[in-house]
Amino acid sequence: MLLSRNPKNKFTSSTSIMKKKTAATTDKEILLKIFKRQQKPLSTDDLKEILSLQRAAKLDVRRSLKELLAEGALVSLRNQRYGLPDELNLEVGTLWCTKSGNGFVIPDKGREGDIFVPSRLIGNALHGDKVVVRIDHSSRGKKEGSIVRVTERRMKTVLGFLKQHRDIFFLIPEDDRISSRFLVEPSTRFAKARDGDLAACKVTRFPDDGGNPECSIVKLFKRLDDVTSISQFTLYKHNLPPRFRRTVEKEADEAANQTVDSVPGRPLKSRGSKGSAARAPAARLDLRNTKHVTIDGEYAKDFDDAVLVKKTKKGYELFVSIADVSHYVKPGTVLDDEAFSRATSVYFPGSVIPMLPNVLSNGMCSLRPDEDRLTVTARLLYSSEGDLLETSFSPSIIKSTRRLTYKTVEQAIVKKDPEVRASFKGVLKELELMGELARLLRQKRQQRGNLDFDLPEPEVILDMEGGVQDILRSERLFSHGLIEEFMIAANEAVAQFLESKGMPLVFRIHEPPEKEKLSDFENLLTTLGIEYRKGPTGGLHLQSILESVKDEEHEFLINRILLRSMKQAKYSPRNEGHFGLGLSSYAHFTSPIRRYPDLIVHRILKEYLASGKPFYDGQELERMSVHLSEKERSAMEAERELEDRVRVLFMKEKIGSEYEGIVSHITSYGFYVELLDVFVEGVVSLSSLTDDYYAFEEKKFRLVGRRTRKIFRIGDRVKVRVVTADVEKNTLRFELLTQPENLDDRKGGRPEERKRRRDKGRRDRRKGRKERSPVKERSE
Repeated sequence: MLLSRNPKNKFTSSTSIMKKKTAATTDKEILLKIFKRQQKPLSTDDLKEILSLQRAAKLDVRRSLKELLAEGALVSLRNQRYGLPDELNLEVGTLWCTKSGNGFVIPDKGREGDIFVPSRLIGNALHGDKVVVRIDHSSRGKKEGSIVRVTERRMKTVLGFLKQHRDIFFLIPEDDRISSRFLVEPSTRFAKARDGDLAACKVTRFPDDGGNPECSIVKLFKRLDDVTSISQFTLYKHNLPPRFRRTVEKEADEAANQTVDSVPGRPLKSRGSKGSAARAPAARLDLRNTKHVTIDGEYAKDFDDAVLVKKTKKGYELFVSIADVSHYVKPGTVLDDEAFSRATSVYFPGSVIPMLPNVLSNGMCSLRPDEDRLTVTARLLYSSEGDLLETSFSPSIIKSTRRLTYKTVEQAIVKKDPEVRASFKGVLKELELMGELARLLRQKRQQRGNLDFDLPEPEVILDMEGGVQDILRSERLFSHGLIEEFMIAANEAVAQFLESKGMPLVFRIHEPPEKEKLSDFENLLTTLGIEYRKGPTGGLHLQSILESVKDEEHEFLINRILLRSMKQAKYSPRNEGHFGLGLSSYAHFTSPIRRYPDLIVHRILKEYLASGKPFYDGQELERMSVHLSEKERSAMEAERELEDRVRVLFMKEKIGSEYEGIVSHITSYGFYVELLDVFVEGVVSLSSLTDDYYAFEEKKFRLVGRRTRKIFRIGDRVKVRVVTADVEKNTLRFELLTQPENLDDRKGGRPEERKRRRDKGRRDRRKGRKERSPVKERSE
C-alpha cells in the first residue's frame, strides 16, 4: 500500500494509487499520481519515504522528477520541494520579451493564452529563459502574472556592442528585448577589442543577487556591410547551423542511394473505394503515366508537391502528390534527430538553410520532371460546384510531366498568352481544369469566412556580386492562389481523415483573436474614416471588411493591422480549429521537405494505412509540438531580422534622399513610415519633432500635439528624408519634411476626385512589383 499525508504531516495509508508497477505505468505517471493524492508540495525525501513501503516500486525518483520539471508537469519550489502547477496557480513556460521591456510567458504544456508579465515583475529573468510564472489575475481570457523563478537559463551566448568604461568592458545586447548589461571578462585573445565593436560572448555567470551577468568574448564580427556578412551574423545569433555534420550527410547519402525501381506498385484502375489504399505496406499507387506537374517559383529547387486535375462525370478529381520524405528519413536515426532539431528550413535572400541535406531536399525527395519519385497522394473528388464528395489516400509513385513556374502558368491560363499556351500543349487542358477548380474552392473558402490577407512580401534583388540591387513589392498571382487552394484542401482532408479515425495527430491551430484587439481594429477603421457594417467578430465579418477596402488606398494598411491583431498559428496535439482559414480541422501535410510537422503527419498517415494503428502517442506529440512551434517562431524571427537589416543596408547609399510614404505604425516613441517607391520602413522619432510635445493615444492609433493639437496617425501621407541607416543596430531613421496629410483632409470631394485618388493609390502600391518569392506561398 501507499501512504498519503494528512494536514498534520503524518502519514496515513492509501492503496488506491498503485498496487503493482506495470509496463503500461511509467515512473513519471506514478509520481504524478502521488502528487495528486497528497494535494501538497513534496520533497525528494517525502517521495522516497512514501515509496519505501511499497518495495515493488523501484522508481528512479530523481530522474523522473527532472523529466517532469522539464515537461512543465511539476514546478520547483523553495526548500527543495516540488508541486503541481495547477494546484499552485503557476505555469511553466518560456519568457518572450518585447522592446518595451514587458514580456509574455508561453506555457510549455501548450495551454491556451500567453501570460502577460509587466516589466516591473520580470525580475532578473531574461528573454528566452524558462520560468515559473504566478497567475496574479485573469480577465476575459487575458492572464497577467509575475515571474516567480527562473528554472533554466537558455541564453548560452549573447551578441552586442562593446562599451568601454575606464579599463573594463560591458556588452550592450544588440537585441532590444534583452535589458541586462553584461560584464565582459578580460581576454588576452581579444586584446584588440575596441569600444563599439560587435561581439559574440559566451555567458559565464548569472548572479543570484540580480547583479550584472558575466560573459567572455568568443568572436568579434567584421562590419555588416554586405548580405553575406549579415547572413553569417544572423545564423550565429539564432544558432542556425549552416552545414550538416558528417554523420548526418553520410546517412542522407545512404538514404538517397535507395532506388525506386523495385518498389511494388498497383495500377491506377485498382484504386477501389474510399480508404482502400490501406493494409498493404509495400503497395504503391502507380501514377507514373498521369500528367502530374509541379508549379513553383523560378529559382526553386525543392519541389515538395505535384498536382493533377481531371474532369469526371460528377465534377473534378484532384490529385495532390507529396514527396514521401518519411521513406528516407526514419525515426531514431541521426538524420531524423537533425531534422527534428532544425524543425524547418530557413530562407534568406539568395540562400537557404535546409532542414534536410541537399542530396534529399534537392535530390531524391524533390519531384523533378521525368524522374521516378516516391510520394504520398491525396485524391479528392469534387462536384461541379466545388463540394467535396470523397477522399482517399495512398503511398504512390509518380513521374512529374513538367516543371512549371507561377509566372508561365499565369501567362497561360490568365493572360492567355498564345506563345506560352502553345508550349504547354501537352498539359494545357489540365491547367485550365486546375484554374476552374481553384476558383470554385476559393469561393467556398470565402463563404465560410476565410481571411484572405493580400499582403506583398519584400523581394530582395541581388546583383551578380551579391549586393542589394533593389527591394520590390512582390505581386500575388492567380497561380499562387491556385496552388494554395490545392495545398489547403489536401491539408484539411488529411487532418479530417486521421481525426475521424482517432489517430493522435499534430494539428495546425489558429486561435480566434482577442476581443480587445478587434475592438481596437474597429477603432482604427473609424479613425481612417472607413465605413463598415458592424456584426459578430467572426471570420465572415472580418473578411467582409477586407473586401470593402479592396483596391482602396488603405487596403495594404488595413490588411496588415488586422493581421497584427491575429494570434500566431502554432502546432498542438489538441484540435482547436484554424480561425484564419475558417476550418474546424487542419494539419500540415504538403511540405515535408522543409517542415518537420508535415513529416510527422506523413508517418501517422502511412502507419494508419498500413496497420490501422497510431504512430505516436499523445504525450510525445505534446512535447514535439512545443519544440516545433518554438523553432518555427525562431526561424521566422531570423528571416524577418535579416530582411530588415538588408533593407537598412540598401538605404545606406541613400542617406539624404527624400521619399514620400505612409504612416504605417504608431508607438509611444514615434511613428513608422513605409516608403512608396522602395519597400522599406523607417522610424521618425518623437525626439526629432521639436515643434511640440506629442501624446500617444494608443486606442486611436495616433500621436497628438499638446499645444498645436497636430495629429499623426496611421494612413497619413508624409514626406521624409533618410538621416540614419545603421546596419549593426538595425536602425533606419527618417526626418519629417512635410506635415501629415490627414485622411480627414482627403476623404471628401466630388466622385471624380475620389476616383482619381483611388487610382493613384493603386499605382503607388503596384509600382515596382515583381513575382513573389517561391518559398512561402504554401505555409498555411
